[in-house]
Amino acid sequence: MKNFDEFPSLASFDLIYGIGNIGRQDDGLGWAFVDAVEEQGLAPGTLIRHYQLFFEDVDLIRRHNRVLFVDATKAEQTGCFAMEKVMPKLDDSFTSHAISVQTIVAMCHQCYSAFPDVWLLTVRGYEWELQLGLTAGARLNLETALDGITGKGITAAAPAAKAASL
Repeated sequence: MKNFDEFPSLASFDLIYGIGNIGRQDDGLGWAFVDAVEEQGLAPGTLIRHYQLFFEDVDLIRRHNRVLFVDATKAEQTGCFAMEKVMPKLDDSFTSHAISVQTIVAMCHQCYSAFPDVWLLTVRGYEWELQLGLTAGARLNLETALDGITGKGITAAAPAAKAASL
């Protein structure tokens, strides 16, 4: 995780891209983040929600200066959320349905010689069943991430919320 102080302001992103599936509980965290940004008017840029990344996203991000991808994570070592600057890396994910953000950035560099400033925000989730709605723990982590990113004094090192479904 990058130093929290180095994270650009949310309003500086001209593309915020939520990844996930609202029909699979906490997998909808990326979309929920974009929904909250939209509802609260926190960023003037383009807001997108998709189930997964696509090769076409290489062309999309090359047209932007600063991009924030937001996705749920199952990683237990993640507290409430983690933020990191994305470094380009071609991996074998381009051969599957789950292409990585790092590969999208690497392909953007290779195919278009475009170098947007790309960041990844992951928010800790707990349940992934076929069901609408976030768990209580995921909602708390989402609120903590929003508060931390918008500078309301909560740091990325906050402890993870207890997993609880509503």
